[in-house]
Amino acid sequence: MKIDVIKYHQIPKIELHCHLDGSLRIATVLKWLQEDQEDIADENIEVFKKLLIAPDNCDSLDTYLERFQIPVNVLQTEKRLTQATYELYEDAAKENVKYLEVRFAPHLHLEKGLDLHRVIGAVVKGVKAAEADFKIKGNIILSYLRNTEVKGFYQMIEAGSAWLGRGVVAVDLCGGERDRFAPRFKEAFEKARSLGYSVTIHAGETGSIENIEDAISLLGATRIGHGTAMYNDLQLQAQLSRKGIYIECCPTSNVQTKAVASFKNHPLDLYYHNGVMVTLNTDNRTVSNTTMNEEFSQMNHYFNWDEAIVWKVFKQSIEATFASDEIKSWLRQFIGNN
Repeated sequence: MKIDVIKYHQIPKIELHCHLDGSLRIATVLKWLQEDQEDIADENIEVFKKLLIAPDNCDSLDTYLERFQIPVNVLQTEKRLTQATYELYEDAAKENVKYLEVRFAPHLHLEKGLDLHRVIGAVVKGVKAAEADFKIKGNIILSYLRNTEVKGFYQMIEAGSAWLGRGVVAVDLCGGERDRFAPRFKEAFEKARSLGYSVTIHAGETGSIENIEDAISLLGATRIGHGTAMYNDLQLQAQLSRKGIYIECCPTSNVQTKAVASFKNHPLDLYYHNGVMVTLNTDNRTVSNTTMNEEFSQMNHYFNWDEAIVWKVFKQSIEATFASDEIKSWLRQFIGNN
């Protein structure tokens, strides 16, 4: 049964896979570039949008990731990091998103003298300010580029430890997926878990199913970002279902990066019906030019997801969060009789 767009707005939502630097307001980025007196700020707005929004026919994940260059360049002050975070949560709240876990890579924001502690603190400040102004809760996932040296991961978790339980909840590995990256990070993630970090890993997006298996067995991931590579592996799907490992699905992004050929080929619906615990996410609101309402609309269009399934995904997403019991209890109040 087709669901009216208005109905999507009325249903509460949870987003667990959303990158800060991929979800900036275009007008804000343009303003910052003008402040920095960058020539690119004089571009026609429609031309400028193409520098931040990936094309529908994007040829690869690497091309998709090029859209992060400008956002990272402008996000080099505490004030801007806080503002960007606040605006993201404001935009999400307008879609009736009740809880959002935003992720970002702190090491990418040190070019103008900030240290990791101040970078993380600035994003925490943005989340807290948004929570005070809007009916939304949130937490932060610290991402690390897996194709860089492991020692930087230790620096990140040490800096972030001061914010654990006060806005920071988890760690992640992200970036281009070319090899079996997990083994060299095994000890680092043991350290992170001992400090109290939860773990989610980008795995099986454009890489192999071995990366999904390694993320769970070697790194201790309880959530997998994307995981599209296991669409033909029923055994692995069953394993994730038994272990209660959640998949953070991002359909629009996956179509753009060629992780899947098209929306109708996306494995999200298959995973759902095979008992895999799935969540639905935007990945990058600006780069993918999408919203949570749009993602659910696509699922309704291609897989006939009705209101009952949408509510079930909301309930699954509550359990998938890295939130406190208090926040989970707050989220359950929105379920009502559904």
